[in-house]
Amino acid sequence: MVLLINTTDDTGVTGQLRELLEKTGTNFEIVQTAGMKINPCMGCNHCWLRTPGICSIRDDYETVLKRIIGAGQMWVITDTALGFMDHKGKNIFDRILPITTMYLHFRNGQMRHVPRYPVLPDVGIIFRGEADRAYLERWTERAALNFERKALGVFRSDEIREAVACMR
Repeated sequence: MVLLINTTDDTGVTGQLRELLEKTGTNFEIVQTAGMKINPCMGCNHCWLRTPGICSIRDDYETVLKRIIGAGQMWVITDTALGFMDHKGKNIFDRILPITTMYLHFRNGQMRHVPRYPVLPDVGIIFRGEADRAYLERWTERAALNFERKALGVFRSDEIREAVACMR
């Protein structure tokens, strides 16, 4: 299943995605976070130490996290700020820590967190605005690698067809 998490106030991108994905028969779900209360990560590490796999912040992100765990792909649709994704898009990634354990292991010569669940999503980004695309691509690759997943790519909002070609 393809999970599309729209952190922007614009539903036009998700409307285009819905139309194209329905034509391909892709199983997908869209989460619009505009009306949700999603607080920033506090860095308390309770999701690793006190309540393994459960974030101590009680807000709407809990339902988003449950959807992330069951998805084959996660695409974050985000606005940009200072050449990178904005705070709403970045917050989706910051709050994803409960899907891993605090334990570390070496994988291909690099240290990685041990995943908590057997199925985690590959990661892609669709952005609106100006961004340092090369940096955003590298960051996405590293974020996906840290969760032992694959980076699906980084696409501008006017490259929806190219992004959909990567969705399955």
